[in-house]
Amino acid sequence: MKKSIVLSAFLTLAFTFGALAQEVKTEEKKRELGHYNENKFRQMYDEMATPNMFRTASGAPGPAYYQQKADYKMNLELDDKNKKLYGSETITYYNNAKESLEYLWVQLDQNIERPDSKTPLVESQNMDKAISTSGFAKKYMGSPFQGGFNIEYVKDAKGNPMKYTINQTMMRIDLPKPLKNGEKVSFSIKWWYNIVNYMEGANNGRSGYEQFPDGNRLFVMAQFFPRMAVYNDVEGWQNMQFWGRGEFALVFGDYEVNITVPADHVMEATGVLQNRSEVFTAEQVKRWELAERTFDKPVVIVTQEEAVAKESSFSDKKKTWKFKAQNVRDFGFSTSRKFIIDAMAVDLPTNKPLAISIYPKEANPLWGDLSTKAVAHTLKTYSHFTFDYPYPKAVSVSAEDQGMEYPMICWNYGRPDEKGFVSDRIKYGMLGVIIHEVGHNFFPMIVNSDERQWSWMDEGLNTFLEYLTETSFDPNFPATRGPAKNIVPYMKGNQKYLEPIMSNSENIYQFGANAYGKPATGLNILRETIMGRELFDHAFKTYANRWKFKHPTPEDFFRTMEDASAVDLDWFWRGWFYSTDYTDIGVKTVKQYYVSTEASKETQAMFNRRGRKISDGEPMLYLVAEDAPDFKPELKKAMDVNSVQALSDYVNKNYTAEEKNALKSPKYFYEVEFEKPGGLIMPIIVELQFEDGTSETQKFPAQIWRRNNDTAKRVFATEKKVVKIQVDPKLETADIDVENNYWPKAEKESKFDTLEKK
Repeated sequence: MKKSIVLSAFLTLAFTFGALAQEVKTEEKKRELGHYNENKFRQMYDEMATPNMFRTASGAPGPAYYQQKADYKMNLELDDKNKKLYGSETITYYNNAKESLEYLWVQLDQNIERPDSKTPLVESQNMDKAISTSGFAKKYMGSPFQGGFNIEYVKDAKGNPMKYTINQTMMRIDLPKPLKNGEKVSFSIKWWYNIVNYMEGANNGRSGYEQFPDGNRLFVMAQFFPRMAVYNDVEGWQNMQFWGRGEFALVFGDYEVNITVPADHVMEATGVLQNRSEVFTAEQVKRWELAERTFDKPVVIVTQEEAVAKESSFSDKKKTWKFKAQNVRDFGFSTSRKFIIDAMAVDLPTNKPLAISIYPKEANPLWGDLSTKAVAHTLKTYSHFTFDYPYPKAVSVSAEDQGMEYPMICWNYGRPDEKGFVSDRIKYGMLGVIIHEVGHNFFPMIVNSDERQWSWMDEGLNTFLEYLTETSFDPNFPATRGPAKNIVPYMKGNQKYLEPIMSNSENIYQFGANAYGKPATGLNILRETIMGRELFDHAFKTYANRWKFKHPTPEDFFRTMEDASAVDLDWFWRGWFYSTDYTDIGVKTVKQYYVSTEASKETQAMFNRRGRKISDGEPMLYLVAEDAPDFKPELKKAMDVNSVQALSDYVNKNYTAEEKNALKSPKYFYEVEFEKPGGLIMPIIVELQFEDGTSETQKFPAQIWRRNNDTAKRVFATEKKVVKIQVDPKLETADIDVENNYWPKAEKESKFDTLEKK
């Protein structure tokens, strides 16, 4: 007791009185029925999958974890004039599962563009009250686009036809005999399809061509080949149909791809170009080699003058570009005779990848000034928070009205207007898209989550890192997703149009807010408010490294974040990810107490009920609320330790001079009751503002709500008079109603008052 400080003595006393108060008998009432555990802090054993040998309780891959592999060898030819793509591929599929496979599932995502596609039929329609003539003709009078894969054959390694069945965007290939563990099978597919103008209402706007007035086209080619579906320990074959929103669950493998295009085209693609000297001029090769050792600014490899000179040529000759890529989950390429190319090297601790941009003259000077710099900054920032970017390059392609990602390459929005003007909206919009799409190299191209099932695992995690990258690129970056306050309009919206983050992408009303904004905000709250940066960053990096080049599930992420930090977050996952609850924490009541050496009648009654006398034991001090019936006005003053004889005597007797100098001297005492009208659990962040203009912030962990989901009380003993109390002063918790965050209550200005000021 000797080392106890004054404040501890008062808090102990307050707790004792509180315990006594609970002894007041209540009226008998009808016995209530029992209930299941509905505590917000209960563990998530029921919600999460049971750990096993494939996926451990720690969130790490288990000793029996496996994943399949698929290697591709492709020959492609793009017919620019007729807007067709012809292709043939040989797929070698490796079965690493313990069980045998009787058939294989292949994704045919281009079939979303078939005339008989069911995708347009699953959306509700309203009658257009007004529509342009071109829109009317296209919608009601035109013939449907003749898109989708035309499969010419599926053959085994010996050239024999294989039996296959196409169900919308999926193709089942029946094997002549089961493919056992450790075995592989090779088969070939030949196909062609009509390339869609993605700007003109394509069902799948991620791929196709952009048409320029002079007859030139810019092709962004993806989902262009039959691709193996994922088979794993969680759901077997991931063969959900592609409806257009839920993206792609894919298998890692090695690619060898030969792409034949008009000879005047320039392109970039996933992988390393094998024949640069055949497709570039000698001077362009020298520029490329310079870019590989230049780390401070982009080197222009194909100049604007060189690109413009070819725009009217429309060569009838052909060139073949040869690419190889190792351990990637997909392949994309972009080609046009209009392309300018610039690049610079990025200095990472274990790798020196190239940041590359390709763009038409219509994108300059914006792209030449900023794109490659943004790519380089993204690789550095994401690498810092996860792992060093392992691939040899990252390419940003200027494609109007685009934002889509593939391994090592992505298509990005943003160009000056016809007069060359660049607004801040366009500039920052472009930068945000580039950072986001390049960032997707990490999630999900390397940390390979199931996009078709859990969009938030790639979009949400990536948006969170996008926010950190944007603000480090430019401290004044107008980031729209990440800060807690920005998600409030969504969180307070009509519950009819809200779904938990843990919802399939096809079933979400507000996809952007749900899959991008809310999970990114949640991670930011974890980092800044709940866990702290050090613990969060370590756990997040642990997750990224555990699951790079693997297939994580939501449980793997949740468990790893807890396992690597020793922070119990079940309450957070359940509230933020599994529900549509919202945050609303406010100040319910504030009572000021004063120190007295005389017990109030209420206190005396409490002692009597306990069979105790006030005179028993050591001298007592009493804290009396200002609204107590027998409150004496003379008590209403700041406490002075020296003026309270019993306390002064105790301090002088039990503390050395040095210890007394370290003691606090509380003068004012406040009991604050907080309420939680919202269902979401969050820490209580309280700012006390004092009479002299200074302030103090205290934060109480979310566990303060563990025994009472509705209210929580805290006692504040201060040396200065409190004039204002505010909950969540920096808007860190996405509180949807800040009107109850203040004491005294902020007065609302009436409409009459507003008019009087005018």
